[in-house]
Amino acid sequence: VQLQASGGGLVQAGDSLRLSCAASGRTFRRFTMGWFRQAPGKEREFVAAITWSVGTTYYRDSVKGRFTISRDNAKNTVYLQMNSVKPEDTAVYYCAAADGEFYVGSYYYDNSKYDYWGQGTLVTVSS
Repeated sequence: VQLQASGGGLVQAGDSLRLSCAASGRTFRRFTMGWFRQAPGKEREFVAAITWSVGTTYYRDSVKGRFTISRDNAKNTVYLQMNSVKPEDTAVYYCAAADGEFYVGSYYYDNSKYDYWGQGTLVTVSS
């Protein structure tokens, strides 16, 4: 599976931004899709995930109510709508895919459980 993330850029605090991740190579609709991010000098952290079957979503606490993950299986694409961005959202954002779904809820937050990764797109939020 190849993942291509796009949509990053330089925005001001309070602005909105939408990231996209296009998948190719296998049946996209059966993948759990996730977004992670890595700020300079920090470890990669979970942002959001969406299951393939019923579209259940998961978010880290700091983005709840501001970010929305969604998917369009017909377009093999997952999105991350980022509203009311903050300087602390500045990071390289990566999309990731995992075969099927997890039976342990905490796995959605664990980057080691994802099988495929995109190249990342940089989001910079100025204050």
